[in-house]
Amino acid sequence: MSKSKENMSVQAVLSYMIKQNRPYSVQDVFQNMGKDYGKTAVTKAMEGLASEGKLKEKVYGKQKVYVADQSQFPDVNNQEIAAMDQKISLLNAQIQKMQEEINKIESELHLYQSKISTENARTELGTIYPEIDLLKDKLAKLKEGRVLISKEEKDKVFKNREKFVKEWRKRKRIATDILNSVLEGYPKTKKQLFEEVGIETDEDYNAKPPEV
Repeated sequence: MSKSKENMSVQAVLSYMIKQNRPYSVQDVFQNMGKDYGKTAVTKAMEGLASEGKLKEKVYGKQKVYVADQSQFPDVNNQEIAAMDQKISLLNAQIQKMQEEINKIESELHLYQSKISTENARTELGTIYPEIDLLKDKLAKLKEGRVLISKEEKDKVFKNREKFVKEWRKRKRIATDILNSVLEGYPKTKKQLFEEVGIETDEDYNAKPPEV
């Protein structure tokens, strides 16, 4: 690094430390200054400023902490400190109050966001009202005792029911015959056969073909 750049880094570090007037490590200054200067340059500048007495150095274990020489700052009046503490307390109270208001507003916002929007509500109403009208009409017909399906449709339903019940009985009979044939040569019980093969019967579910 050239001498001019070195002097620039030293002046930049010193200005920063005086302006902030708080303890920092080399890493802190390197990071806080936006890495405008290399860490080596910052380290060299802070160590040099400490040797000149412009920075005070404190060692905590392996960590070195630097702070600007406090003798260059004017003494702070105790009344001013008390006034500043009072102002800080007042500002903290205001911050807490504002945070409570923010939390309240965020809760209300979350509540409103969880509700359905006006546009979606109108869309749903446009679907629901026609359904309500259809149900009212159907209810009125039922109260009047009017037939809602034709005789042909009713006969078709009963015919299909009879067909499916007969098919159920037929398949149940075939399955029973097959199992009885297997059981003739099976050395174990019927229950053991069903468990081994994984057979579930109508009786397991209390089901039986209806009468036709």
